Amino acid sequence: MEFTIARRFRGPEDSGNGGYTCGMVARFVPGHAEVTLRTPPPLDVPLEVRAVEGGVDVLHDGRLVAEGRAALPAADVPGPATMAEAEAARARYAGYERHAFPTCFVCGTDRAGDGLMIHAGPVEGREVWASPFRPDPTVPAEGGVLAPEIVWSALDCPGAWAVERAVKDRPVVLGRMAAVLERPAPDDGEYVAMGWPIGVEGRKLFSGTVLYGADGTRHGWATQTWIVLA
Repeated sequence: MEFTIARRFRGPEDSGNGGYTCGMVARFVPGHAEVTLRTPPPLDVPLEVRAVEGGVDVLHDGRLVAEGRAALPAADVPGPATMAEAEAARARYAGYERHAFPTCFVCGTDRAGDGLMIHAGPVEGREVWASPFRPDPTVPAEGGVLAPEIVWSALDCPGAWAVERAVKDRPVVLGRMAAVLERPAPDDGEYVAMGWPIGVEGRKLFSGTVLYGADGTRHGWATQTWIVLA
């Protein structure tokens, strides 16, 4: 078994977006999955998927890239922001002023046209970050619903921006992500992607994310561990 991360789905310029990569790994794990990234996922090369007890390992040229395991995360998921609140929060996106990875597939400011353009900013009066998400027709879908790795992607970067205040100008990268995909997300839908901070432990930052439909239907949620780059 193998898969490839196309350059479109990058996070940093030369490696895969963390949420997208985790979603691709999760395809090979029965049920809900937790994925740990061990090294920056390379682009445009076959990645070997090797079955192990409890899940899979993903390797490139014998080097461990990621571990996927069956797991059910736990979190206190906040209720939805309205689309109007998400639109207003988007205007406060910190990435417009400084962005370590402006070509990120999910939250990059230089990806109009082929990225998700999820720009999560703080919601007034709540400790949550939110952005509208309107997938364009080129986003991978299966049978009229978003491919699972796209839902994982949408559940990725809002968590980073929810904790970025703790590190100021130092970039963070995804280290681990566990997700629960609850309902299929129609590929022509409108969504609110949200993130919230959970805690800090040295160079590790913890956050949660959730994807709601414009009508408040919850499609999935996740917990994350972020690593602050030195």
